Amino acid sequence: MRAAEPRVFRVSAPVRLDFAGGWTDVPPFSEREGGAVVNAAIGLRVYAEVELGGEGMLLRAEDLQEALRVSHPVELSQGERLPLHRAALRMFPVGPCAVRTRSEVPPGAGLGSSGALDVALVAALTVARGERVDPEEVALHGWQLEVIEAGLAGGRQDQYAAALGGFHLFEFRDPQVTATPLLLDPSFQEELARRMVLCYTGRSRVSGETITRVMAAYQRGDPTVVAALRRLRTLAYEMADALRAGDFAKIGALLDENWRCQQALDRGMCTPEMDRLEAALREAGALGGKAAGAGAGGCMFFLAGGDAERLREAAGRSGAELLPVRWSPEGVIRC
Repeated sequence: MRAAEPRVFRVSAPVRLDFAGGWTDVPPFSEREGGAVVNAAIGLRVYAEVELGGEGMLLRAEDLQEALRVSHPVELSQGERLPLHRAALRMFPVGPCAVRTRSEVPPGAGLGSSGALDVALVAALTVARGERVDPEEVALHGWQLEVIEAGLAGGRQDQYAAALGGFHLFEFRDPQVTATPLLLDPSFQEELARRMVLCYTGRSRVSGETITRVMAAYQRGDPTVVAALRRLRTLAYEMADALRAGDFAKIGALLDENWRCQQALDRGMCTPEMDRLEAALREAGALGGKAAGAGAGGCMFFLAGGDAERLREAAGRSGAELLPVRWSPEGVIRC
């Protein structure tokens, strides 16, 4: 007797810390001038499960406590709820099913969780369809899912970090993406994780409107925005060199400069909560730090000069929620 075909398919994908170069992976800058980002996947993950069968389609985001039942495929294009789930099923239909997702990071944390969700959804659905897709194809489909199919503005770094895992220098010359792994000494990676203090300050207020506003300023030739984006791209290459050299002082200084460039892009990048947190951790001995992702809330991460516990205590007194940092050499995987 033949074994029953599997009906449930589960995958997970990591979120990331962006060390330098974020925003330069976003068009039109990435199309016209080419961007560069250094990031690393971390061991906080987004999970997706596809269960085939049943009646209609049940879409559920467990961490958001949101669910949507769809009785006919045409309904996937209607409404604003769970846009990534609906876009995924439009791109990779599997018939009647339940699609369930959950995330280990808070909403709007700036850690690329929507990109990890894109990748997890694509991977789970393609596996359910019996298709073999390599990680870079999953990343590409994940970006298409969010930006083209769902119509949400953004770059490509999050999907590639989630699909590939590890430390990378990514170069973007749309539509081309070049991924260069950063092969770092294991003892340095361990010490870097020990010294990293990752703080959630509250949901990011950066939206598609903010991204559109920044890139419109770039298209107008706003000298402050143009200069900041070009410097951010250069910082990615400098950060890759500093990581390879294991130079903690240089890494801290580059994090600081990257954060100054981020704030130059839009006046709303730094919230009062972020400003207070940054001041407290600098007083506690941080070598440098920046907002994770775009800014305007979400997470900040700081590099301790030595006594990371002192920084963690200062972050707690400032009201921030501490999140663990451990590197994830694996990208998207089947559970």
